[in-house]
Amino acid sequence: MRTNLGEKVALFQKFRENWVRPALFFGNNPISLAGGAITSASGVTIICYWMIEIFGRLSTNPYLGIIFFLLLPGLFILGLILIPIGVFLRRRKLRKEGQIPAEFPRIDLNDRVFRHGLDIVLVATIVNLLVVAVASYRGASYMDSPQFCGQSCHVMHPEYTAYRISAHSHVACTDCHIGSGAEAYLSAKVNGTKQLVEVTFHPLAHFAPKMIPDYPTPIPSPVQNLRPARDICEGCHTPARFVGEKLLVKSSFADDEKNTETQSVILLHLGGLDGLSHLTGIHGVHLGHIEYVTTDSTRTTIPWVDKRNADGSETVFSALPAGSGVPKGERRVMDCIDCHNRAAHTFVTAEDAINRAMAEGAISPDLPFVHKKGLELLNGTYASEADAGVKIPEQLQAFYRAQYPDVLSSKSAQVKAAAGELVTLYSQNVFPFMKVTWGTHPNNIGHMSYPGCFRCHDGSHTAKDGSSIPQDCAVCHNLLAVDEAKPKVLSDLGIQQ
Repeated sequence: MRTNLGEKVALFQKFRENWVRPALFFGNNPISLAGGAITSASGVTIICYWMIEIFGRLSTNPYLGIIFFLLLPGLFILGLILIPIGVFLRRRKLRKEGQIPAEFPRIDLNDRVFRHGLDIVLVATIVNLLVVAVASYRGASYMDSPQFCGQSCHVMHPEYTAYRISAHSHVACTDCHIGSGAEAYLSAKVNGTKQLVEVTFHPLAHFAPKMIPDYPTPIPSPVQNLRPARDICEGCHTPARFVGEKLLVKSSFADDEKNTETQSVILLHLGGLDGLSHLTGIHGVHLGHIEYVTTDSTRTTIPWVDKRNADGSETVFSALPAGSGVPKGERRVMDCIDCHNRAAHTFVTAEDAINRAMAEGAISPDLPFVHKKGLELLNGTYASEADAGVKIPEQLQAFYRAQYPDVLSSKSAQVKAAAGELVTLYSQNVFPFMKVTWGTHPNNIGHMSYPGCFRCHDGSHTAKDGSSIPQDCAVCHNLLAVDEAKPKVLSDLGIQQ
């Protein structure tokens, strides 16, 4: 027992001499001590956060994700780097001063104590690598999340708001804007770094606009470097699924006291690729064989169109004077995005917003003149979203208090609900700080509120043989009812009593 105890003491002393003493001797410097403290504190904090995330409930604040998924892992790695840097600098300094032998510490792999010390270093290294690997993965995953894209940067507030209420709110931003692969990931991070610089220096940009980068207000549309539609839309919406017709019922309300409701019923010929491989309807006519030139950054002005026919020939339609040739501008093959340009980030007009809300019952049509007054309030000028949130309810209440006090008394809950819905509609479509208001981002679907279809189907695009791009309504849709009160066709179809 005495011998074993003596051996253990000797081994401990040897371990202390070969490992502990050099570690304390070289590690006792400000840089290494700071690195150790940073690594220990950030590592413990990260692991505790992961444990809470697994077993508890965390706040959805996006800035917590930035701290725990990006900043703390970066500090953990920084601390690991500082430790050997401090050791190296201190060792070099002491050697120059002649305070340590050239062979100190002595490296001997035949020494069992030295090998045990290496085992400890190896285990510590594996633990550190695991923490770094998991933190890197979590950080990359967080940066790909819609919460990071939309909530951590206030510039994206308008786009994220529209995204959350869109039909594509379950699709991650990266699925459309980045895609898969190292090249796409690297390109996105480089672009993101540029945007980070613009946001960081925004407060100084107006002092030297030509020298300091700044983000645009509003965000330009369309996105110039968006991935092709065949890689985005057609991953879910394959052309074969477009076959058939779609019935669209649109309600409108008048500005009279009773908010008279009328409805339009439209049968859309969506078409697509049928069972005989024939291209039909709106999608079939446009997808894949229409090329155009646009002369403005919003792709609203399209003076030149080239159509590839079924027999392989081409027909050019131009809105320019004869002999003008192909105009200068962006040349594109038409795909889904040219019409569905706001598929995941739709901003509607004030008229469409209030009509939809009244049709769904969010704003009661029983309130006199609520359509007219509501539209007036939506189009009002407010300093901010918060300002609108205060003034819209106040002004609606004031209107009914002055004009219809009995309505305000008997239907106060409906008036309050209408005011709340108007605030919601405003906050979903108008963002003063980003200079986004009604109509800032046109939607190319249809042609009632924006040029849309009439960018090409305007009657002015003609070919050399005198033919023109069709402007006949029946080519794309049939109007079964136009602004009718309780259309008979809806009763015939059993949709409406």
